[in-house]
Amino acid sequence: MNTALIFAGGTGKRMGNAGRPKQFLELHGKPIIIHTLEHFDRHPEIDAIAVVCIADWIDYLRDQLERWRIRKVRWIVPGGQTSQESTRAGLRILEENCDSENTIVLIHDGVRPLITEKLISENIASVKQYGNAITAAPAIETIITVNSSEEVDQLIDRQACRLARAPQSFYLKDIIDMHKRALADNYDEMLDSASLMIHYGVKLHLVESPAENIKITTPSDFYIFKAIREARENMQILGI
Repeated sequence: MNTALIFAGGTGKRMGNAGRPKQFLELHGKPIIIHTLEHFDRHPEIDAIAVVCIADWIDYLRDQLERWRIRKVRWIVPGGQTSQESTRAGLRILEENCDSENTIVLIHDGVRPLITEKLISENIASVKQYGNAITAAPAIETIITVNSSEEVDQLIDRQACRLARAPQSFYLKDIIDMHKRALADNYDEMLDSASLMIHYGVKLHLVESPAENIKITTPSDFYIFKAIREARENMQILGI
């Protein structure tokens, strides 16, 4: 079984919008989270979807799922106080309803709506071959480190650097086991699932991401999303 775990739990403070979380901002009348979910809902290899959502917005999300005919979302659970708690809440509902041994889970941001069918397929294939998949894009600008005095410490060869994106994909049993281990060790400093796996010595396999697979965090991200989405639609109209 192949599942997707989508996060719609952020409040979007950096977006600067008042009253509406960024995942529910609309482009052409459709919330960002729906733009994201459509890719997984339409993918022939995805069997079921779980969404972790802000508790007060769950009813609204259900209404939007019905309006836009998203059929593969089987579970919606409220998020926790931290991203780790939200991840565990989503994984828990999958563990309760799926065969953990054979289920693949693609963990993805609800505000990363420019994912492609090809990227979803490549994540699933990578998990089957290597046991995991970490989506990453090549670094296209020079990366530096600085010291405590804000002086340049070193330049890093960008050929050896990647920008972490999503999905991050695993066999369900493996990522659940790592979270249980972290709880037992009182380890709560992981940034994401990839950093958790690295902390416990797991070798991760990269899947290359297209540059446009951005996370919508700021107003400029939203306008980039709008431009790319409209360009894709125009290409379809023109038959390109």
